[in-house]
Amino acid sequence: MSIAQTGTSSRRRRRSPESAEREILEAAESFLAERPFRDLSVDEVMARTTLSRPSFYVYFRDRHHLAVRLVEGIGAELFEGANVWLEGEGDVGDSLGAVAAVYARHGLVLAAIADAAGHDPDAESTYRGMIERFIDATARRIERDIATGDVEPLDPTEAARALVWMSERYLKETLGRLPQAPVATVAETLSEILMRALYGRGRAASTRV
Repeated sequence: MSIAQTGTSSRRRRRSPESAEREILEAAESFLAERPFRDLSVDEVMARTTLSRPSFYVYFRDRHHLAVRLVEGIGAELFEGANVWLEGEGDVGDSLGAVAAVYARHGLVLAAIADAAGHDPDAESTYRGMIERFIDATARRIERDIATGDVEPLDPTEAARALVWMSERYLKETLGRLPQAPVATVAETLSEILMRALYGRGRAASTRV
């Protein structure tokens, strides 16, 4: 074995599982920021890493499992920002600002998976699962606000479905393609729509509900 090969093997042995998995996920995200999901393959992803091709199967079953993990990771970031309002008493604008910032970082990937959902059942299940989580959480928030009198009575689930899918499409159109729209403009627009739709007032009138 050559010195170069020994060095490479040593680096691979020292790599933690978390680091290797993260490298594969980052390579997949890099790929999907440039090309559609239908072109994603194990060979294409691993060519962007310093790992061997068999390493892929240590962490992922197939490309669909890889997509699931990508969406789970990005979804967790989105929920962290959204929960400022969904689960607490935080500012709607701040919450949507955090969501828009995450989408600005990962929007190209989410758009690639969303586009694939139309013809790939696994991609559709993964992507719609994330959206349904947002719908459920938004419906619960609307139910609480109806109970306190902050929102006029309406069907919370259908209202949440309308607002979340509208927001999803707007985020995809503004931050899921290049050139991206200004993040602040996107967040402010969504905030105004939500405030007016649910509370009958603009964000300038009241941002804490």
